[in-house]
Amino acid sequence: MSSPPTPSARLRIAVLDDYQHAALGSADFGVLAGIADIVVFADHVGDPDQLALRLAGFPVIIAMRERTAFSAGVLDRLPDLRLLITTGMANASIDVQHARLLGIDVCGTAIGGTATQELVWALIMALARHIPTEDAGVRAGSWQTTLGRELAGSTLGLLGLGRIGSSVAAFGHAFDMHVIAWSENLTPARVQEHGAELVTKHDLFARSDIVSIHVRESPRTVGLVGTQELDLLGPNGLLVNTSRGPIVDEAALVAALHEGRIAGAALDVYDVEPLPPGHPLLTAPNTVLTPHIGYVSASTYARMYADAIDDVLAWVAGAPVRLLNGGT
Repeated sequence: MSSPPTPSARLRIAVLDDYQHAALGSADFGVLAGIADIVVFADHVGDPDQLALRLAGFPVIIAMRERTAFSAGVLDRLPDLRLLITTGMANASIDVQHARLLGIDVCGTAIGGTATQELVWALIMALARHIPTEDAGVRAGSWQTTLGRELAGSTLGLLGLGRIGSSVAAFGHAFDMHVIAWSENLTPARVQEHGAELVTKHDLFARSDIVSIHVRESPRTVGLVGTQELDLLGPNGLLVNTSRGPIVDEAALVAALHEGRIAGAALDVYDVEPLPPGHPLLTAPNTVLTPHIGYVSASTYARMYADAIDDVLAWVAGAPVRLLNGGT
């Protein structure tokens, strides 16, 4: 555990990547007024040199999810840093073990809620009924240019059946869909609990009308969905990814969309975020693209930032909570 500041020392706290200028209004940062000066950064800095310059002199940093990466190299260049808070209880872009070696505490926050699950269903409906295309058409003066599909009676395939995947399964049942699921460690009992059918990975893609991804990014899930899986999904199949971009082979997906080997894809996550100008996905047909907003809701921000404030207060008191890299 790192050493908290002396009682007379005033903290400098950096709040990063506040894209919507929402952080200070999401929770009561006023409780820190007596001990800290808070600086909020709305713009994103990805370059390690610029990041090190920006964050020099800040002993406490509050990071929003994986928007800013804290590799070992970046952490080495932040000698003043003693407490790094990530919203959520896991963050693949932070080298938490190296932080521990440097004496930096890494603490997390709750997320909870149903924001991601609800976005999944919004994306499914947008794809199934061609909502972006029809919206653009109405604004351009056209009328009824596509044929949508009904969900009832079709098959929803879930790649993963954890907290989010199981909620999406319930939505599928509400729409009278047949739900099938697969992941490497998925058990028959878990699948039965949520009214789904356990299948093989091959059958998940071969039998599904829509596949939605709900596994965590890890070395064994990177590239889990590639050309073979997309070909199994077929020319009538839809793919939805709100998990992490690298789980899907992006080049294979772009090719499948352009060649009509799948019917469409809705994506909230990408290999590189924000999605760079000129990226091939921006011109790929039959896509719905959102800017990693699965967790982005007023309620989620309120929970995360309230816990971040609690993390600071607990750390100052010498009893840090929600430690992700050892300690209590």
